[in-house]
Amino acid sequence: MADRGCPLEAAPLPAEVLESLAELELELSEGDITQKGYEKKRAKLLARYIPLIQGVDPCLQTENRIPGPLMTAAAPKPQKSRATNSRDERFRSDVHTEAVQAALAKYKERKMPMPSKRRSVLVHSSVETYTPPDLHSAPPDVTTGLAEHSHYERPQVASVRGVPRGHGRNVLETADGVPVNSRVSSKIQQLLNTLKRPKRPPLKEFFVDDFEELLEVQQPDPNQPKPEGEQMAVLQGEPLSVGTPGPPSLLAALQLWGTTQPKAPCLTALDTSGKATYTLTYGKLWSRSLKLAYTLINKLTSKNEPLLKPGDRVALVFPNSDPVMFMVAFYGCLLAELVPVPIEVPLTRKDAGSQQVGFLLGSCGVTLALTTDACQKGLPKAPTGEVATFKGWPPLAWLVIDGKHLTKPPKDWYPLAQDTGSGTAYIEYKTSKEGSTVGVTVSHSSLLAQCQALTQACGYMEAETLTNVLDFKRDAGLWHGVLTSVMNRMHVVSIPYALMKVNPLSWIQKVCSYKAQAALVKSRDMHWSLLAQRGQRDVCLSSLRMLIVADGANPWSISSCDAFLNVFQSRGLRPEVICPCASSPEALTVAIRRPPDLGGPPPRKAVLSMNGLSYGVIRVDTEEKLSVLTVQDVGQVMPGASACVVKVDGAPYLCKTDEIGEICVNSIATGTAYYGLLGITKNIFETVPVTADGVPVSDRPFTRTGLLGFIGPDNLVFVVGKLDGLMVVGVRRHNADDIVATALAVEPMKFVYRGRIAVFSVTVLHDDRIVLVAEQRPDASEEDSFQWMSRVLQAIDSIHQVGVYCLALVPANTLPKAPLGGIHISETKQRFLEGMLHPCNVLMCPHTCVTNLPKPRQKQPEVGPASMVVGNLVAGKRIAQASGRELAHLEDSDQARKFLFLADVLQWRAHTTPDHPLFLLLNAKGTVTSTATCIQLHKRAERVAAALMEKGRLDAGDHVALVYPPGVDLIAAFYGCLYCGCVPVTVRPPHPQNLGTTLPTVKMIVEVSKSACVLSTQAITRLLKSKEAAAAVDVRTWPTILDTDDIPKKKVASIFRPPSPDVLAYLDFSVSTTGILAGVKMSHAATSALCRSIKLQCELYPSRQIAICLDPYCGLGFALWCLCSVYSGHQSVLVPPLELESNVSLWLSAVSQYKARVTFCSYSVMEMCTKGLGAQTDALRMKGVNLSCVRTCMVVAEERPRISLTQSFSKLFKDLGLPARAVSTTFGCRVNVAICLQPNRLGKLAEQGTTGPDPTTVYVDMRALRHDRVRLVERGSPHSLPLMESGKILPGVKVIIAHTETKGPLGDSHLGEIWVSSPHNATGYYTVYGEETLHADHFSARLSFGDTQTIWARTGYLGFLRRTELTDASGERHDALYVVGSLDETLELRGMRYHPIDIETSVIRAHRSIAECAVFTWTNLLVVVVELDGLEQDALDLVALVTNVVLEEHYLVVGVVVIVDPGVIPINSRGEKQRMHLRDGFLADQLDPIYVAYNM
Repeated sequence: MADRGCPLEAAPLPAEVLESLAELELELSEGDITQKGYEKKRAKLLARYIPLIQGVDPCLQTENRIPGPLMTAAAPKPQKSRATNSRDERFRSDVHTEAVQAALAKYKERKMPMPSKRRSVLVHSSVETYTPPDLHSAPPDVTTGLAEHSHYERPQVASVRGVPRGHGRNVLETADGVPVNSRVSSKIQQLLNTLKRPKRPPLKEFFVDDFEELLEVQQPDPNQPKPEGEQMAVLQGEPLSVGTPGPPSLLAALQLWGTTQPKAPCLTALDTSGKATYTLTYGKLWSRSLKLAYTLINKLTSKNEPLLKPGDRVALVFPNSDPVMFMVAFYGCLLAELVPVPIEVPLTRKDAGSQQVGFLLGSCGVTLALTTDACQKGLPKAPTGEVATFKGWPPLAWLVIDGKHLTKPPKDWYPLAQDTGSGTAYIEYKTSKEGSTVGVTVSHSSLLAQCQALTQACGYMEAETLTNVLDFKRDAGLWHGVLTSVMNRMHVVSIPYALMKVNPLSWIQKVCSYKAQAALVKSRDMHWSLLAQRGQRDVCLSSLRMLIVADGANPWSISSCDAFLNVFQSRGLRPEVICPCASSPEALTVAIRRPPDLGGPPPRKAVLSMNGLSYGVIRVDTEEKLSVLTVQDVGQVMPGASACVVKVDGAPYLCKTDEIGEICVNSIATGTAYYGLLGITKNIFETVPVTADGVPVSDRPFTRTGLLGFIGPDNLVFVVGKLDGLMVVGVRRHNADDIVATALAVEPMKFVYRGRIAVFSVTVLHDDRIVLVAEQRPDASEEDSFQWMSRVLQAIDSIHQVGVYCLALVPANTLPKAPLGGIHISETKQRFLEGMLHPCNVLMCPHTCVTNLPKPRQKQPEVGPASMVVGNLVAGKRIAQASGRELAHLEDSDQARKFLFLADVLQWRAHTTPDHPLFLLLNAKGTVTSTATCIQLHKRAERVAAALMEKGRLDAGDHVALVYPPGVDLIAAFYGCLYCGCVPVTVRPPHPQNLGTTLPTVKMIVEVSKSACVLSTQAITRLLKSKEAAAAVDVRTWPTILDTDDIPKKKVASIFRPPSPDVLAYLDFSVSTTGILAGVKMSHAATSALCRSIKLQCELYPSRQIAICLDPYCGLGFALWCLCSVYSGHQSVLVPPLELESNVSLWLSAVSQYKARVTFCSYSVMEMCTKGLGAQTDALRMKGVNLSCVRTCMVVAEERPRISLTQSFSKLFKDLGLPARAVSTTFGCRVNVAICLQPNRLGKLAEQGTTGPDPTTVYVDMRALRHDRVRLVERGSPHSLPLMESGKILPGVKVIIAHTETKGPLGDSHLGEIWVSSPHNATGYYTVYGEETLHADHFSARLSFGDTQTIWARTGYLGFLRRTELTDASGERHDALYVVGSLDETLELRGMRYHPIDIETSVIRAHRSIAECAVFTWTNLLVVVVELDGLEQDALDLVALVTNVVLEEHYLVVGVVVIVDPGVIPINSRGEKQRMHLRDGFLADQLDPIYVAYNM
């Protein structure tokens, strides 16, 4: 070992010192000693040899310990030279430790970004120790390795935050232009650096057909090892000797020994101090079993019928500390011809797996459970005092079988038990990989054959003593310790699990004191006793002739066996005594190693290449020492059995001699069926192996054992793993146990508990993904644990060449336990998948593992617009264009001319219908706070105009900012501006409680719009000049502020009349969801055209009343609130959305009270009503709220219609009379605020019975949508996405779908940008940056092909048109416009176009505690932010669920998962998510996230 540079090897240490050192290591690994204590004792041991270790720094010595012990599991041997090959151990083998250390050395330079936790969740803070990397170079695009394409990008308006978007920056910065060097971005940089080095061969670049996304099917590697041996032959075990005349059956044996040797000891039970509490003699066992059988047959009745018939199943519920009562119950059932079903004692009503046991009992028809008095008292009780019914269990009667509860049979009574045929003797439960529990039935003849075979194989003799540490209710503990022992009149000393926990040496002491000839243990028990044997010099194991290791098939049992022999050889243990065996619930004992005196060949070991094993091939590894598996043989096949190895998948073909397969056994001593499950029984218990030519190898069926292995030299059986632990990743197979072994080799003792690691696989994207869950020690720091996790990943990657998908650490003692210690794997997996694991640390590596994503899409070489058109025509697809009704047919042009200027309209109305009410404003209580008739509004407008001209000294054409709360004042101020020729700009007032963020936006709009004056109310004027405001903005730079609350009543000399309709009427400023502030210019002509279209579409007349619950500051909300009533003369009931915060039902009550037939609202209002009034519909009905008056309720939006919200709103308020067809949506955007509105026809047309068409819904294929194609699919088909029509196109509006880059017209089946042409289009942007030329294209675009004359405005939204099958009022089909999403918001990932809302919808469905979600990209990484509506400790459950769902449904790998508190995702007044604000907040580290996970 000197060549490995281990300082301890500088001088050879004596063997006993090495042994003591090894024991110390083990104590530390098991947590029996602290790190400090360990170092103290170690220093003491080495003190005499310190001079020999030349000047090595002591702290280095502790770090650079003997590599062996870093590996855990069993005590190392005295260091002998390597050549003896005695140290090819598994868990503690130098080989494996070296492998892991070497693997980790390769990764030293890679630093992974550590997840960040909020302090309240943290135990130790450790994030600050990270130094941000140099950030002054642009981050690489690491997602696909694609060449950069120069995509056409929609030029964008200058951002609110001062930096025009879309300019190449070479420094990472937020949109405020601040260079990013926050913690967050430094971690993202680290993440990018780890992703930059591809560890797997990269995915093939592109796929040819870009219409279908096909998941990659992993192709077999041409160089992978393939089996080359001969086809194996079936291996025959020795015949079952019938020579020794034994009892003809088990019950005959019991009767024989019970009557002829009544005093012979049968079973000794021990308490937790190791004292013998009771010894059951054969006489007692016989008499008590008879007494129980008699009671069961004769004394249990229900309705005068016997409760049980022969063959009925009975549950045996006995604790592990009471083997005596269990044995009596088992034999009592056999004597009564009942079938015992032994199960674990359920401790709580919700034990892990307890529900499945209940399912087994139900399917077996169990109605009676036998138990002891003490056990029955400890079971959970129902209020009646009866034993509680456990979740999923059938109703059971409980019978306590202590002597006093049983009836003594008459002297000559003897049951007529049949115990030889094929009838079922007992049922043993087995839990499958998925967690379902099945019952394996064992017949009487199998039971007898098993006892005879074990007697022969183990050479059991009468009156021998066996020490049993195993669970006596099932498996080897039952077969040896309860059944075969009685056959041979043996004495069993049963060691309870509880005693082993207190005193791990107890079994060795009992072997010693009882001079036991045989002992039955698991490798865990050997390992535990090694830790405890110090100072026990008086132990002697020379009486043992067989030490049966029940889990000898486990790959790591070899280390325990070797280490145990190494320590105890000096205490009389002979090497040939150790006998590993292999068994399975279906085949019972499969093979057992026999000592030479029973004819066994010498034991062997195999050192196999892990890589070969992963392909199912045996390669004895000589060179590559790093990734090997050392296994020991488990002896020969059982007497009377034959065995073979068959292929794991598909038909049971025989394997070749150098191939790994499933071991199958043919014997009369195996289980016979899964109770009640005929289908899978046939597959498992009646397999007929065939040769390569398809010829059956035997006429008798074989049983599949579930063990994977091969037959080695001397016909020895080798097992390399279990089918249950098999994980198939790509084309390679990995064993869960091997992965656990590697994880444990990474110095676990400091961070995680040794026995508490679970490895399983979950299916994500059609392939197994490996998940490793471990329990973290409470004293491990955040950083240490994360270090350990990253090293485990690297070790597994290096040794097994497989990526771990998810590594999770949970707090100590929180993983579900199996009955006898160990982890309940299937329950752990279930919790992981349901998001109920509650980890305290998570590391996901989807980038490494998921290699079967569809190939990235390559943009096709540009197809010209002309070819597109021709292609569409050839394919029979029409060009996607549509228009609303013609204005000319709808209205006399004389009135349109008269109504060209809104100021004229208001004066005309004030003159002709002065007292006609136009506006009613409601407050939160529902009372009218202000009204305005035509004349009142006209007079108030005149006063404002006079004040502007006199006080403000403004000229025509000056801009005026109107900063008002929603109300009539705002409307009066707007018309006042028009009266004096000023240009009004409506601005949302700042929020008094949130001046810091809302006031700068107000200031910016005032500045950008170049407003010469600010009009406002007294309260807001005070606020704008307040001290608090001065903290947020420079208040000295406000223009003149006029308070309109106290202006004198004055008339204007003359009302301004614009020289031409194209003069600017008002500016409409708004902030887009991407955070860009822009003002659009609306001319007088466009303003009146807008009002005219809305009037015609919604049929608005002076006699109508409409209710509006919208913000009046921009877009259609402003037009409906301030313009339409004046133009059309209808009365508007105004409901400010803010008032709903104190009275949610305000809007609906107003609609009902004023019997409004038409009402408008926003999605945020609809959501408030749906959430806030869900449980109050009855109360509202009592108050008289009735919505049957509503003909149409339109949601004003600039986004894809939210179908689920509109549907739940309709469903919820149907009880209040809301008609099913009333709710519909609208669509408008900056360039044209009203493109679609969906009215339900009213008035004359309705009277003629022609209502307008319902909005239609179509289902499109989401995968095609990513390629800008539209493919309609059936509802409910996979990847289908419902889209609702956005309302009917307004009169005078024309719409066409154009290609975003070539600007050519597209066909019906394409997704493209919606272009609009109409008299009410805005005329252009108004911005401070003078970038009108850059954006002229938005308002005056022309098609590059086809109709190149029409001037269109580009909406910046993607959508498509479809001809509906519905007939319009005029008898023709109409063209439905479907809006899919904003072009600025789309994410370009892997060459495809994703809409954030689709990913968010999937994420919100992933777990009930996800309240809201938003996604964005940063340096081509997908970042998912979720709001957690639950406990902080559940936050980490979401990381894996979010990653899974996005992979499964969108084929995208999530780069960063950020978990935040509810309300963190910013939402604007229209209810739209502000994803870019969120992105900037994240990068500037302002979100205060609960947890940030960086996926590798």
